[in-house]
Amino acid sequence: MVPRLTTALTGPLLTLERRFLEQESAIEHWLRGEWMEYAPPFYASVDLRNAGFKLAPVDTNLFPGGFNNLNPAFLPLCVQAAMTAVEKICPEAKNLLLIPENHTRNTFYLMNVAQLAMILRHTGLNVRIGSLLPDITQPTPLELPDGQTLILEPLVRMGTGGRRLGVAGFDPCAILLNNDLSSGVPDILQGLSEQFLIPPLSAGWHLRRKSRHFTKYREVARDFARHIDIDPWLIDPEFEACEKINFQESVGEECLAAKVDGLLYRIRIKYKEYGIEAEPFVIVKADAGTYGMGIMTVKDALDVKGLNRRQRNKMAVGKGGREVHEVMIQEGVPTVETVGTGTAEPVVYLMDRYVVGGFYRVNTTRGIDENLNAPGMSFTPLAFECGCSLPDCGLGPDSPPNRFYAYGVVARLALLAAAKELA
Repeated sequence: MVPRLTTALTGPLLTLERRFLEQESAIEHWLRGEWMEYAPPFYASVDLRNAGFKLAPVDTNLFPGGFNNLNPAFLPLCVQAAMTAVEKICPEAKNLLLIPENHTRNTFYLMNVAQLAMILRHTGLNVRIGSLLPDITQPTPLELPDGQTLILEPLVRMGTGGRRLGVAGFDPCAILLNNDLSSGVPDILQGLSEQFLIPPLSAGWHLRRKSRHFTKYREVARDFARHIDIDPWLIDPEFEACEKINFQESVGEECLAAKVDGLLYRIRIKYKEYGIEAEPFVIVKADAGTYGMGIMTVKDALDVKGLNRRQRNKMAVGKGGREVHEVMIQEGVPTVETVGTGTAEPVVYLMDRYVVGGFYRVNTTRGIDENLNAPGMSFTPLAFECGCSLPDCGLGPDSPPNRFYAYGVVARLALLAAAKELA
């Protein structure tokens, strides 16, 4: 089963998917050449939007938290990709420390941690889970809904000068972060040596910016588009950025309104070029952070002027209570995919340079032009029924294998942009 499309795909996207099928060999050769120059992140997830006339990434997460939502049939793909990633970073690795988010009450997230640890153990690693929570002072078992038990252990510095990190009786050669560092880098993670920290600290949201990622993505999309002769706009969301924003004090509204107006104007031009009758919109979001916080849909520049108190409060704070002073204004890509009565968008998971699966984020309370990572989102999403690497030229461009292949291509372009960003 795949989500139902609310429109008949007879326009640009069907042409784009057909082009991907025709150019499969050229696409894979091009990507292989790019990976010879840039090291892919250890893992990532990419949120996509399928508009029926455009297929584009809208967010790339370098600390993915939904491995428990992948199709269990694709577990071998995850293990094989993880083996490749580990061998590249530390071929002799035996012990690995996994450091998760501090969400001990979020059982869905904890099931992700358990699944990720299981994948890594299947690669031949000894895996222990170290917590940044100060109240974890001894090994603490957490019972999960599926019957598993996750054991969190307190982190300790060890080695000469305390320049290594582990847990009691366990000295790892690699440390995998599943914590996006939105609140900054804790002291216990600083000054480490002789251990591989994956991803690097610079990948955390304390430093990373979405606008920089999408600047790199634009470069990737344009190079790729030239290679297979398509309009890069079909896979690339337009965007702008504003700094020195203070929503609580209504500072920066003029910059924000001007950027919104300019971006909407450019989108209208492309809509006219392709005969798209939909109303254009943009998404204003915090330039750093995740979890769907600090996001609003805007259809007119006047919408960001004179925000009411509730709107200002919503936009002013991101994950971990971090104040928002930088925003990205991104072209809104409506979704034409639905599951039952819910609006849906695909989320693609990658390890090393390989697509290992994905699922649909479903929200029954949000529309096609809204952020779906919000209250009402389903925590039992529909896992992809087939892989993203085996298109079937004997089927239609929008058949499940071919639609998933298109997802996988665009997700890998976003992964390549992340690789360039980290480099």
